[in-house]
Amino acid sequence: MDSLDPDFLHLAVALGIGLLFGAERGWQQRSAPDGGRVAGIRTFGLMGLLGGAAGMLTGEGGALVLGFVFLGLVAMLTVAHVLEAQQTPDISITSLAAGLLVFLLGALATRGEPGLAAAAAVVATLLLSYKPTLHRWLGALDVKELRAGLLMLLITVVVLPVLPDRGFGPWQALNPYAIWWMVVLIAGISFVGYFAVRLAGTRRGLLVTGLAGGLASSTALTLQLSRAARGNGEAVPSLASGVLLACGTMLPRMVLVATLLNGALLEFLLLPALAMGLVVYLPILFYWHRARSARVDLPSPLKNPFEWRAALGFGALLALIMLLGEALRQAFGERGIIALAAASGITDVDAITLSLARMSGSELATEVAAFAMILAAAANNAAKGLLAWGLGGRALGLRVGTVLLASSLVGLAAALPLLGGRVLP
Repeated sequence: MDSLDPDFLHLAVALGIGLLFGAERGWQQRSAPDGGRVAGIRTFGLMGLLGGAAGMLTGEGGALVLGFVFLGLVAMLTVAHVLEAQQTPDISITSLAAGLLVFLLGALATRGEPGLAAAAAVVATLLLSYKPTLHRWLGALDVKELRAGLLMLLITVVVLPVLPDRGFGPWQALNPYAIWWMVVLIAGISFVGYFAVRLAGTRRGLLVTGLAGGLASSTALTLQLSRAARGNGEAVPSLASGVLLACGTMLPRMVLVATLLNGALLEFLLLPALAMGLVVYLPILFYWHRARSARVDLPSPLKNPFEWRAALGFGALLALIMLLGEALRQAFGERGIIALAAASGITDVDAITLSLARMSGSELATEVAAFAMILAAAANNAAKGLLAWGLGGRALGLRVGTVLLASSLVGLAAALPLLGGRVLP
């Protein structure tokens, strides 16, 4: 036999899916005596095989056999669960649902989608194994954050599909669908950082806070940590590490956002952003090594990016930047866009990054858009360096401001060849 029968391989995948679930469920219930659980590794393996065999029996026709076998399994597992619930206080139906899923994935594997079935099994098993972590994450949310996230999802799912996907206003520069889609993109990335800061807390580790804060808002984190440095000289090296981590993390975030909208930007952004990041990240090793174990207890410096006021405010800023960008391009060409990037980057990088990424390739040369993004990031880092100096004092300013200024200069030097003399005189 030159190769294994495909049906045999698919059936093996179905068995493997059942054994994978069974190993996880068996480990979670390892303290239960033999026969004290509804299903263990053997039973889950058999359910996977049962699903695979039922899937093969359906052939090319209807799924009547598969449906009857599935209903029989539902009845059997339900009875077993009811009997178990009468003896233990645990009424969770997780194992019941896992058994039904094993059957369906086993059937899917023998119905021509073994790769999809295996991938779904791995994801489902991870969800099962991370139960304590997921519950801890959920417990870290308060009711306002949960409602804000649900409201944002509702608005996105209901409102976004019906927004007009065409230009309005002067030069047709404002596209409601594109603006709101970009608002959701930034809010989603920011929420990852915001939630990570909520989980870690500034008390537990400034490095984690700085890294996650850079995904959410490096400017807000710089403000909070700089204020904490006043009169707390012992903690300055640690606080400087946190600020620099946040400012450095802003760079891959910018590259990610830009390339999600236009993949061609990656080629031009990668080298300047990498150069800037190295200049920012390397001193952190020195600062953190010299940092004393000073206690730093701060409230969360970040606001929930899913709050509707924050989302609408960013959407208004993005619309303004898009309108100004088109106006300056019409009046001054590429030089106007670069001037806008330098000015707007002082306070916010996301809005100008999104606007430039959307214009790149069609209304604006990709190389010029990439240079303008690096210029905005350089202006933003320089502004945060001055902010750290002004609020945190000389000790923090020397550690943070000089590094961020050097990073800005290195980034601009690396990005300058992108212009090729086409904009500068």
